[in-house]
Amino acid sequence: MTDNPRSRAITEGVKRTPNRAMLRAVGFGDGDFAKPIVGVANAYSNLTPCNVGIGALAEGASEALRAAGAMPQVFGTITVSDGISMGTEGMKYSLVSREVIADAIETVCGAQSMDGVLAFGGCDKNMPGAMIAIARLNIPAIFVYGGTIKPGHYEGRDLTIVSAFEAVGQFAAHRIEERELIEVERRACPGPGACGGMYTANTMSSAIETMGMSLPYSSTMAAEDHEKAESTARSAEVLVEAIRRQRLPRSILTREAFENAIAVVMALGGSTNAVLHLPAIAHAAGVKLDLEDFERIRTRVPVLCDLKPSGRYVTVDLHRAGGVPQVMKMLLEHGVLHGDCPTITGATVAEVLRGVPPAPPADQDVIRPWDDPVYPEGHLVILRGNLATDGAVAKVTGVKNPQISGPARVFESEEECLEAILDGRIRPGDILVIRHEGPRGGPGMREMLAPTSALIGAGLGDSVGLITDGRFSGGTFGMVVGHVAPEAAVGGTIALVHEGDRITIDARRHRLELEVDAAELARRRAAWRPPAPRYTRGVLAKYARLVSSAAYGAVTDRDL
Repeated sequence: MTDNPRSRAITEGVKRTPNRAMLRAVGFGDGDFAKPIVGVANAYSNLTPCNVGIGALAEGASEALRAAGAMPQVFGTITVSDGISMGTEGMKYSLVSREVIADAIETVCGAQSMDGVLAFGGCDKNMPGAMIAIARLNIPAIFVYGGTIKPGHYEGRDLTIVSAFEAVGQFAAHRIEERELIEVERRACPGPGACGGMYTANTMSSAIETMGMSLPYSSTMAAEDHEKAESTARSAEVLVEAIRRQRLPRSILTREAFENAIAVVMALGGSTNAVLHLPAIAHAAGVKLDLEDFERIRTRVPVLCDLKPSGRYVTVDLHRAGGVPQVMKMLLEHGVLHGDCPTITGATVAEVLRGVPPAPPADQDVIRPWDDPVYPEGHLVILRGNLATDGAVAKVTGVKNPQISGPARVFESEEECLEAILDGRIRPGDILVIRHEGPRGGPGMREMLAPTSALIGAGLGDSVGLITDGRFSGGTFGMVVGHVAPEAAVGGTIALVHEGDRITIDARRHRLELEVDAAELARRRAAWRPPAPRYTRGVLAKYARLVSSAAYGAVTDRDL
């Protein structure tokens, strides 16, 4: 068979012609077909203040992409509001939404052969979901955070959404009047943007900036401020240059980049959810990252920032004090940051930080000096023991005594536990056990913000422990232990705890122990039977069948 140039040209033309015809219908002209096509993953929604400002940012990004010589194609990605669904059955969909977002972005960009993707996120799962997709696709990409909310104010106090949850506990414990409860609720969320403390959204935006997949300073900007729109337009320009130079995510998302992210999360006093999301992103990028990496880095990094939930300040205060680059520069100066990691801009981390001073400004105390930290070591402690042979995560910021032993108070759901707290049935020294809330058993690993905030509001935060195979909001603090693995649904020891059993949480020795002898535990294990699935159809049922342990990031493709 002869190689006929005319036949080849006809074949190629036939393959291209339908594509071009359809693209003309959405705005392509003759000169546009040679330009890079960039997906704009638009997470706009008015379901939540976190995402309500993203629509305008996506429009600005599209204009900037065109000006830079690319053709934007906008598509929607979902969000759910963790804060609104908190404490309800709907919260089971929250972690599931991370996978839906990742799958959606991967699906669209893969199906349409995008040359690059600019992904927006606002609420908690938008960010890891987008980053999982970016790592899977490995096409030039940049992440743009929708921005943080500004604080509300009441009687001289800065308010965040967590203030409203804590006020419920305070009211139930007769520590505040109904009038104050209502005023806090009215003022806690004054406008657009993600929850204002160093909760999960701001923790993950900061981690993504640290890893070099978003622009410097962008992770702590307020959603309402003009600099957010300017940073978004600059992100579009940087992405087009990355496409031309083929800067690929997996060349940026290296093991060293993840170690940098862990160090910054520790220095910021960030959310326990980072211990779930960073391994999941690493899995998608083909990087080995496990719980021991968090523990190893934790011991080298002090908590430098005095941020809510346990501290005094909110994320816009951190931004004014120098933002994530200031924290990164301090870590770099003290040898706990890899300065040679590349970033999406083409510069290395050290080059990005070249103009940042080595010490924080003297006229603020949001970012503390290296030799006067909030805590001398990182706050996310990995615990093991017979209650968590595969690990668990304790958050010890704001905890006066990181060791507590007491009788187990066992609850089979978050709702049962919250009712007991609000009814005044919990006493100092109790260890609350909330089980069957894990990735598979929940399913979906709900966040326990309602009970933990109710404990704080009732004045029990220092005297009551709580362990769960579920997880916590970034707004949680106190003697709390989450991600207990193996979870109850698969026969983890947490499933074998009886009411009144003695439990010890010891963050100093990294131990989580059920004080029951081995023979009795063996007897209970022999009698244990797996619970029936709570869902047999739909997305929650599919998730429960596919999801891995929290120890591996609760990913859904680990064993495929």
